[in-house]
Amino acid sequence: MFRFAQWKIWSIVGMTLAAFLVIVPSMMSKDGAAALKAALPKFLPVEQVVLGLDLQGGAHIMLEVDQSDVVRTYVNNLRDDARRIFREENIRLTGGIGAQNRTVQFRIPEAADRAKALPKLRTLAQASVTSLGTFGPPPIDIAEDPDGLIRLTITDTGIQEKVRKAVDQAIEVLRRRIDALGTTEPNIQRQGNDRVLVQVPGLQDTSRLKDLLGSTAKLEFRLVADPGYNPGDVELLNEFDKAGRVIGNYPVEKQVMVQGEDLTDAQPGFDQRTSEPIVNFRFNIRGGQRFGEVTAANVGKPFAIVLDGKVISAPRILGAITGGSGQISGRFTVEQANDLAILMRAGALPAKMNIVEERTVGPGLGQDSIDAGKKAAYIAGVLVIVYMLMTYGVFGVFANVALLIHIALIFASLILLHATLTLPGIAGIVLTIGMAVDSNVLIYERIREEAKMGRSLISALDAGFNRAFATIVDSQSTMMVAAVILYFLGSGPVRGFAVSLGLGILTTIITAVTMTRMMIALWYRWAKPKTLPI
Repeated sequence: MFRFAQWKIWSIVGMTLAAFLVIVPSMMSKDGAAALKAALPKFLPVEQVVLGLDLQGGAHIMLEVDQSDVVRTYVNNLRDDARRIFREENIRLTGGIGAQNRTVQFRIPEAADRAKALPKLRTLAQASVTSLGTFGPPPIDIAEDPDGLIRLTITDTGIQEKVRKAVDQAIEVLRRRIDALGTTEPNIQRQGNDRVLVQVPGLQDTSRLKDLLGSTAKLEFRLVADPGYNPGDVELLNEFDKAGRVIGNYPVEKQVMVQGEDLTDAQPGFDQRTSEPIVNFRFNIRGGQRFGEVTAANVGKPFAIVLDGKVISAPRILGAITGGSGQISGRFTVEQANDLAILMRAGALPAKMNIVEERTVGPGLGQDSIDAGKKAAYIAGVLVIVYMLMTYGVFGVFANVALLIHIALIFASLILLHATLTLPGIAGIVLTIGMAVDSNVLIYERIREEAKMGRSLISALDAGFNRAFATIVDSQSTMMVAAVILYFLGSGPVRGFAVSLGLGILTTIITAVTMTRMMIALWYRWAKPKTLPI
């Protein structure tokens, strides 16, 4: 029946009013929207539509994983794992363990010791195979010479897998770091096997961002070596001042006493005695216990705090620190202390990241894009409105009203979903304008056909909507499949287009079918026409 219940009518009206209220803040300035948000209850969604990099400008940086750093870390870990096995099995070596390029090698003179070591060493390779899958060459190749020389060589497959995992981990770390800066809707995604694209809309000063993205933030706590140390067990690390000048160096033991991975929190603060900026940190249970054991056993010795291979502070241990917390002081500025705290909280990057591409999109260019998008939308909207009015008369008015609500629902959905509006997204909205009225055209032409077949007016209206509905759903479904494919297989601007297109398809079914049908039903009850007005 061509009727609408009162609750359905009020539900549609309420949804329409809610959509227009949601988009009101986007029509205001940022200051005006902030004042409105402060004045209204917190549960109300007072937000502005988020503009992408191409609409409001911002920073665009491409990072690449340093493969040599990945290989170096992989080799060092492999050497440490082999050393641990020899220690556990009490295996004697001749000449120690050597590491060069991708290979770790050592000589086990006794056949009985080799028999004990080889199964354990193969277990190291098997553990990597589990993460890689069962296909392809193994990540570690084990070769044994008759004289007892054993070589563990990392294969290309192993390196590629490590790089892939490093990129996955780097994306999460970079996201936490950028979120801590208070930026809005950053775009961080993989590009190829070893690159990460970072886009931060609205950010024009990229110097601080580059410092955060480029630093590996690898924090370690090591003991300063005693006089007469063995050079093979010590690294000579530099200490820098605020200006980046070398002011000294320390012979630091290679053994890491406590890892920065055991940190649970880091916050900037000020030293109560000197008022200098510091960083207060806290360990987890494991790190706190280890920190307490090391400080208790080395009272009176300098304890170097090493960040990215640089000594930032080397305080002397005055007593056991068993509370699981401490502070870092290193002649910081307030901003440096805050940035260091962000890096420590976000975690360490798995490998060094090099900036291979950098550009800044100015807000002027973004405004030009907005103006061009508005112009295209206005022209498309006016042409569609004029065409519908000239072709379908009063029914064209209903289609145009539904079109206006259709656009409002798209923008309201973008705001509520915190989706980013990009220039291709505007193109998607313009495309859905034509799709929305296309559904009305299908309905109206079907009504004409039914009327020409001799049906009464009310019967033609009802049959036109019912029989056109299946065609509309079929056509919109195929478009939705395309939008879903674009979203999951595309990236950046392509995804923005897919989001706008998908939302437009959903709102088209609501406005072109349900709302238009309601308006025509109300018009029929009020005007009681005798003939079809189209």
